[in-house]
Amino acid sequence: MIYFDNSATTLPDEDILATYHEIVTGCFGNPSSLHRLGGKAALKLEQARGVCADSLGVKPEEIIFTSSGSESNNTIIKGLVTGKDLHGKHIITTSVEHASVYETCKQLENIGYSITYLPTDGKGCVHVEDVIREIRKDTILVTVMHVNSELGSIQPIADIGRLLSAYPTIHFHVDAVQSFGKLPLSPKEWGVDSLSISAHKFHGLRGAGLLYIRSGTSFSPLVNGGGQEHGYRAGTENVPCIVAMSKAMHKQHLQQKDNYSYLSNLKQYLLDGLIEIPGCILNGPQKQSKVGAPHIINFSLPGFKSEELLLALESEDIYVSKSSACSSKNNKPSRVLLSTGISEIIANSAIRVSFSTYNTIEEVDTFLLTLQMIVAKSMIKYPMKQ
Repeated sequence: MIYFDNSATTLPDEDILATYHEIVTGCFGNPSSLHRLGGKAALKLEQARGVCADSLGVKPEEIIFTSSGSESNNTIIKGLVTGKDLHGKHIITTSVEHASVYETCKQLENIGYSITYLPTDGKGCVHVEDVIREIRKDTILVTVMHVNSELGSIQPIADIGRLLSAYPTIHFHVDAVQSFGKLPLSPKEWGVDSLSISAHKFHGLRGAGLLYIRSGTSFSPLVNGGGQEHGYRAGTENVPCIVAMSKAMHKQHLQQKDNYSYLSNLKQYLLDGLIEIPGCILNGPQKQSKVGAPHIINFSLPGFKSEELLLALESEDIYVSKSSACSSKNNKPSRVLLSTGISEIIANSAIRVSFSTYNTIEEVDTFLLTLQMIVAKSMIKYPMKQ
């Protein structure tokens, strides 16, 4: 099997699974319980909080554990707009955000909030000048993802944060789900007020995520109840998954530079092969490393539908995707691709390949040979198709 869908989810590391099993069997108490088993779980939880905070260069008390990146994004966006001391109802985001941000903004738009969806260039990148131009007196939030999950576009987060420092009443949120472990992350240095991460994107387990929130930020909880997570996220914490996530974060943080180098080499090797395939079109910032993440490649073969290529590759035990996993079952062309100016024909044939450090050059060779075989067979069967 060749698995090239790591932006959807990653294979958990064996040592991360071992940590999960150790905690789920040996530390199963409720961390809110007063007895010894509860105290043991609470200690593990706080130790994990410290490890996660160190990996991001923030304070432990600025970490709130959630179940996923989507929950983290919803928590801060909805929590801010329902919080106290708001001075307006205007939000700035981008046209290429993950559904957990984009659809949340659409929901708020339906109840009276004003949303500005910033356009992007052909590489899927936002221009800082556009962010500043759209700021109004009633702007309360700017939310921009770090790495786009479909194109791999890297947004200029540090530059946006630096310019927003002149607007202290505007909260700056970043969805960093696709970037942790692959690119450097410095929320404090970049002027980021909140940031989302999800464990299963970097060889942790599904069911754990976190939200960094700068100290002093006022917002209302999305989930009310027993007062867990400093009162900002009720519900019994998933201690085994959280502890496993903290170990995965520590591991990926230490390996980030090596990860970037390894993934970049895989990406370049694949790109060199793709341009040799007749009719292949590269989408987004594939050739520009400064605005392209090292692990995501998006390309199209006009004349093929994405689903057709997916099934043909899967028949050879190769797994890729056509878009973000949250939107992949939608038969419509990708909203993200269309918003960058890609035509509907090209968007309808788009394929996303996303690597992890488990992938190899040999797997890329097999993928390219298989793709070439699929194209060749199609040209024989349908000579005019290409």
